Amino acid sequence: MVSLIGAGGAGKTRLAMEAAAREPGEVYFVPLAPVSGGVPQAVLAALDIRDALLHGHERSRVDPVDRLVAALADRELLLILDNCEHLVTETAELTDHLLAACPRLRVLATSREALGITGESVLPVTPLRLPPPEADDPLGYPAVRLFTDRAAAVRPGFAVDEDNRAHVVRICHALDGLPLAIELAAARLRTLPVAEVAARLDDRFRLLTRGSRTALPRHQTLRAVVAWSWDLLTEDERLMARRLSVFAGGARPEAAERVCGLPEDVLFSLAEKSLVEYVDGRFRMLATIRAFCLERLEESGEAEEIRHAHARHYLDFMLATDPLLRTSEQLVWLARVDEESDDLDAAVRWATEAGHLELGFRMLAHSACYWWMRGHRSASSHLADGLLSALGERRLPGMDEEFAMCVLVSAWNGRSDEELRSQLSEVQALLPIEWLPKRVEFLMMLLSMFTGPPSDFAMTYDLLGRYGDRLPPWQQSLAYTGRAFLLQVLGRTDEAVAEFERSLAAFRRIGERWGIVLVLSGLGNLRQSQADHRGALALADEALEVARELRAYTEIGEALCRRGDALAYLDDLEGARADYREAAELARMKGSMEIRAWALLGLGEAATADGDLGTARDLLVRAREACPPQLVQHRGHLGAHRNGPHPPRHGRRAGRRRRGRRRGGRRREDLPLIGWRSAGGRRVVRAHAESGRHDKREESVGLPGHRLPGHAAALPRPDGPAPGPAQPGRRPRRRLDAGAVDRRHLRLRPGGPAGHHGQPGRPRRP
Repeated sequence: MVSLIGAGGAGKTRLAMEAAAREPGEVYFVPLAPVSGGVPQAVLAALDIRDALLHGHERSRVDPVDRLVAALADRELLLILDNCEHLVTETAELTDHLLAACPRLRVLATSREALGITGESVLPVTPLRLPPPEADDPLGYPAVRLFTDRAAAVRPGFAVDEDNRAHVVRICHALDGLPLAIELAAARLRTLPVAEVAARLDDRFRLLTRGSRTALPRHQTLRAVVAWSWDLLTEDERLMARRLSVFAGGARPEAAERVCGLPEDVLFSLAEKSLVEYVDGRFRMLATIRAFCLERLEESGEAEEIRHAHARHYLDFMLATDPLLRTSEQLVWLARVDEESDDLDAAVRWATEAGHLELGFRMLAHSACYWWMRGHRSASSHLADGLLSALGERRLPGMDEEFAMCVLVSAWNGRSDEELRSQLSEVQALLPIEWLPKRVEFLMMLLSMFTGPPSDFAMTYDLLGRYGDRLPPWQQSLAYTGRAFLLQVLGRTDEAVAEFERSLAAFRRIGERWGIVLVLSGLGNLRQSQADHRGALALADEALEVARELRAYTEIGEALCRRGDALAYLDDLEGARADYREAAELARMKGSMEIRAWALLGLGEAATADGDLGTARDLLVRAREACPPQLVQHRGHLGAHRNGPHPPRHGRRAGRRRRGRRRGGRRREDLPLIGWRSAGGRRVVRAHAESGRHDKREESVGLPGHRLPGHAAALPRPDGPAPGPAQPGRRPRRRLDAGAVDRRHLRLRPGGPAGHHGQPGRPRRP
């Protein structure tokens, strides 16, 4: 006894038919979908067992089950009972009796739930396998092959190519790989182009309405497929199904029970009936089933109540989870929030749209640490933008920290406009330099990053010293890091190293990996500023290992760029290129603009070193374009600070000494109070920051209105001679062809995370 179970349209009947075609013996197919009662009689009809010619009073004494037993007792055959779900009890009783009485009988059943009898083997029929979005060959996946086959049948010559591949993959994903839904979508190509079908799937029930005329009525439209299952549910099961649809990414049993207000046994019953599937500890609906249940939720009039319960659940979840993200248990809890990420976003979005702004601000504020560590910058900043737009000029009493965090989340994706600058100034006024967070701990890291450095570094250093030992463990560890950065900018390098080491020990003591990466990054930058490139390389390797363990994608990209920088100074350009390329691709996928700018800058410098100036120019222009405008504009006024001390003159070559100094020396404007990561993209930021004051420099390289980073200024002008070629494998000489650039107006290199630039407009020595 084998039961094929699965959602409607999963292909159970077709799989059973394929099995029957390969069976060498007798096979009988019993279609139960049109049967409303009398399963034994339906089986008798399929076996072509007719009533004997008996008188009426004699015929009434013949039991159909007994007749089946008599007919099948000595026969070896396969009986297929198709679509049992609406007659599951009667089918189970008959099957159990026949199997006990007929030892050579085999039964294959298809149903949306198992029969639940002794000896039954249950085989779930899952949707067809789907290609990942980045798959090179989507035809290697059965869902796409099915769509292509059915599309070619209605539109001869149809094939998956570069132009339609993304649309085909989107259609298959939107329909969860359900074979029947895919076939209905392919049939639409008779009248619509594939791009139009993909675009209309938000209204899938209106779109997918024309199946085969020979199919069962419930298989002719997508709505009918799901409605058949819905009609078979009990009232409590329908309540659970429609309320569960509020979860965007599925739910654990305890969450479903709390939000839906029904015992978890009802949820388990839905799973047994293939309305939800159980995957990795979560119960989730296929998108098509969820869309149907969402319609039922809206019709019920309880959508507002259930969505509010859903949002409250996720606020409570993040209030409990956020502090754990900065402890030794962070890997477990980051993975746990990963499971809930879609629902967390959906809850913030709903709170914004429904006007529950306090709820939305609190959820967002306590999700920021997770988003930052996971590199979810783009999606989260859009959520913050929505909340700020809904808030307008109002302010929520007692929500200063939550408002501040929302502004910072809005800023971290590179948004730049007058409104945001005004909000950042407001945050700076609300939360002054001596302020310490009471509710939103992660603000301590982000605040100085986006509101600028302190005006008095020595005073800030003393302030951190007074507060440091009274802070909770994570804030204390971060304060040590801030003190290390401040000591570095004050020129007290040995003390800075000691403070970095103290911070590193503190983060290791509490087991907080993100903080460890932060300190390793800062310490590596300091080593780079001292021209200790091997030391910087070792620290970048360690930071990369920890960041990969943490799956902190922005920090992975930064560590790759730092390692690439160190390798470049050690003359391993191939190793540097590999790291820059990996960082650039990761930044592209995750939307990390500053890391992408850094990686493209490194690749451009490597191309320049090889003498490939055309490629270098392209890469450096792309690096400039990748620079977050908000960072450029926000730091444009920071050049008034004096430069930090120069590192000692030592190293294998004088040229490398100069490069190390220019690349690695830290400027004070890059050192806000706490936690600024010294991202190498600041090189490009600084090159871009003064573009409005140095237009003549841009004109000298043929790019009006922007300054090129790095060696782009050494590239040929459209109307001038090219500089002399660089030696392959070496960085270009600083002396340039006089026709290529006016040296009096050019700072040749904006430096590393903190380069020595000279004052704007000041002539440099050749």
